[in-house]
Amino acid sequence: MPAVTHDEWLRRAKALEFSGAHHIDGADEAGGGGTFAVVSPRDGRVLAEVADAGPAEVDAAVAAARRAFDRGPWPRLAPAERGRVLLRLADLLEERREELALTVSLEMGKPITDAYGIELRAAINTFRWYGQLADKLTDESPHTAPDALALVTREPAGVVGAVVPWNFPLTLASWKVAPALAAGCTVVLKPSENSPLSALLLGRLATEAGLPPGALNVVGGDGPTAGRALGLHPDVDVLAFTGSTAVGRHFLHYAADSNLKRVWLELGGKSPNIVLPDAPDLDKAAATAAWGIFFNQGEMCTAPSRLLVHASVAEQVTDSVVRRARELRVGDPLDPATEMGALVGPGHLDRVLGHIRDGVGEGARLRAGGRRVLAETGGTYLEPTVLDDVDPGSRLAREEIFGPVLSVMAFDDLDEAIRLANATEYGLAAGLWTSDLSTAHRVSRALKAGTVWVNCYEEGDLTVPFGGMKQSGNGRDKSVHALEKYTELKTTWIQL
Repeated sequence: MPAVTHDEWLRRAKALEFSGAHHIDGADEAGGGGTFAVVSPRDGRVLAEVADAGPAEVDAAVAAARRAFDRGPWPRLAPAERGRVLLRLADLLEERREELALTVSLEMGKPITDAYGIELRAAINTFRWYGQLADKLTDESPHTAPDALALVTREPAGVVGAVVPWNFPLTLASWKVAPALAAGCTVVLKPSENSPLSALLLGRLATEAGLPPGALNVVGGDGPTAGRALGLHPDVDVLAFTGSTAVGRHFLHYAADSNLKRVWLELGGKSPNIVLPDAPDLDKAAATAAWGIFFNQGEMCTAPSRLLVHASVAEQVTDSVVRRARELRVGDPLDPATEMGALVGPGHLDRVLGHIRDGVGEGARLRAGGRRVLAETGGTYLEPTVLDDVDPGSRLAREEIFGPVLSVMAFDDLDEAIRLANATEYGLAAGLWTSDLSTAHRVSRALKAGTVWVNCYEEGDLTVPFGGMKQSGNGRDKSVHALEKYTELKTTWIQL
């Protein structure tokens, strides 16, 4: 992270010029669907007018991707050459890192330190990792009868529609775009209407890096129109979506109503974080619990929003989390001292506040936060919020809030903790704090979650897969396993 002052970030932000054009077939396109305003949650200011994709614009983007896949060079390049293009794109992202970080911070409210140091690092590393992986994959030749030769080849699946949310606009886009491109697919990316600017810039940089026209297309627009058109399009072979469980259901319907395209879903979460009395460091467990729920304003599907603490240490751990919540600095995302920025918009802020009010009405005790702050800025800021005495059956404990709101529940024994942890329709992530190796293995296996962190939270790298169980979705992002979403296995049997 460069040593840049608040005033200097403000100066650089004012100098930014945003392009709101779609990026289709290697060129910027205004489209004919009108525009929509991108409003910064930092201060309510309009950042740009972005081209609003309707079915015609989505059809043009899919047609470009179809041509590029069926007749263009990208799927036919040697894997090593595809990898070199992805590595050049990673280098361009590094060169434009400050501009991209500022764009992310302004469009979705993330602190600039997190946008630069975490979001951009993740996006750059993802394109670099898959660029390096592209030529490391091998096909199979199983042992068969002496008079036959069997080949199992992995081929690109075709045109990929990728629909990503606003909370990590570049990270989640890269998790889908990079492996799809590495596999030889072509892509139509639809970012959230709340945070399209960074993704549109990604599309232009991809063309600059050497991606041929049509290999990566980016269109602005909302879910009910542009997302639906992409989900229903008969020339889209694979649809990869990250977002809410409710919208994920729509994409499954779109696939059934069109060409039975494969749909890969990374959906919501209500992740438990279990603290046992023998945790190696209770203070670290509390600090990590606070960081996990308040990082990125709690706008994370993996956020450890349910803190399950053994009754013997519940007061100690909860008091520590409450203290940290009260000390956390909420403020301007462009201030390097800010630890928690703005929620993505007024509507989302109202929904989160509604969950807090309902939780208190259902009997939970408000220990910290719960109020809007800095309203005079025009931005959408909320205090870090902690509630305890939460009823496990309440909405507060069951529904994804997607904000900086922690629900604390006490338990008396390990079996109860596991029951509480699994008492949710979601299964994305979980945390466990214990010094006992047997307990760590037993509980990790018992938890219905795609990722279990033991004595840490949100750790990992690109070598490990990410995804959920139950209504948190299917398929995996990251790692070699992500390529399974974007490839088809073909068996060739040759009788000798």
